[in-house]
Amino acid sequence: MSVTPCGFTRTPEKGLARLHWGDTGWAAEGEPLDVPALRPLRGLEVEWPDRRVPLDGLLELAAAGVPLTAGHAPPWVPDDLAALLTDRDWLGHAADGTARSLADLRREEHSVRLRRLAHPVAVPQVSILMATRRPALVGQALAQMESQRDVRAEVLLGLHGVRHDQVRDAVAACSLPVRWVEADASVPFGEVLNRAAALASGDHLAKWDDDDWYGPRHLADLFMAASYAGADVVGTTAEFFYLEPLKATVRRTTFASGASYPSEVWADHVAGGTIMVSRTKFHEIGGFPGLPRAVDLEFLKAAQKAGARVYRTHGLGYVLRRGLSADHTWQLPLSHFLKVAVNQWRGFRPSLLMEAA
Repeated sequence: MSVTPCGFTRTPEKGLARLHWGDTGWAAEGEPLDVPALRPLRGLEVEWPDRRVPLDGLLELAAAGVPLTAGHAPPWVPDDLAALLTDRDWLGHAADGTARSLADLRREEHSVRLRRLAHPVAVPQVSILMATRRPALVGQALAQMESQRDVRAEVLLGLHGVRHDQVRDAVAACSLPVRWVEADASVPFGEVLNRAAALASGDHLAKWDDDDWYGPRHLADLFMAASYAGADVVGTTAEFFYLEPLKATVRRTTFASGASYPSEVWADHVAGGTIMVSRTKFHEIGGFPGLPRAVDLEFLKAAQKAGARVYRTHGLGYVLRRGLSADHTWQLPLSHFLKVAVNQWRGFRPSLLMEAA
């Protein structure tokens, strides 16, 4: 049985099915467990036997991201698993069979929580890499880095046309180790990142954008995905966008062409502000290209040319901030994001996994 969420289906074609204890172990509707065959289901409703039984098969389903639910849990089920199975809030939204369904989003959030429980990993040492031209945003970014759970992190700042004096208070207030380099504004963006990366002591490098939002499990989820997929480079989907001039949040699950933009897949593209790579592999790839723009895209191309495997995990713990196109290295008009949106909300409305109001 597959024990990774690779192939997770965002919009299921069928409803809930029954998961029960059979003669030879856990079974779904009387059939042996087969994850690919279960992908079209909205989820599995657990029917408990009248005695204690092994939970291995059930945990493998959780590891595969198959949504599981139960009306109750017997006392021999561990508390953390029981709490997830009996939290049925995700079932409180009607599914309409389209990608616009809020039910699908709540279902995927539930799936991610199950994956986290079923894929325990060692706490990684991560060097968070951020280049910035905007000293006013550094304090906010550092606060989000401090909130990361289940990682040991250090911060490497590339001050791009910015003096340390301009961010001194924000750095002093940060509880994480922070080191920095100063570079003139004329130095290409990619070179600034490389100069900061040269200070790294962590086993993994994680790129961070100063104006975006990251959930408290962002780094841990990236490392988890890299671990279960065996990926060299991992990142998230670019799924949630906050359109600042419009004060609106949009979500996309397709490209502008209409093609699907799935998570939990091997891919040639991930959100640039979420790239994580081992420090060893980073140097094998040759670091970031010394370019002023398109640094993330060119890094991913170089990674694949070097034989690195790139995996794209869920994007529910990340929100990109979009202002006017001139404010970003990724220059697309706001109309583009409205065009590809499958959901639109007023105000800041991230996934529940962001744990933000």
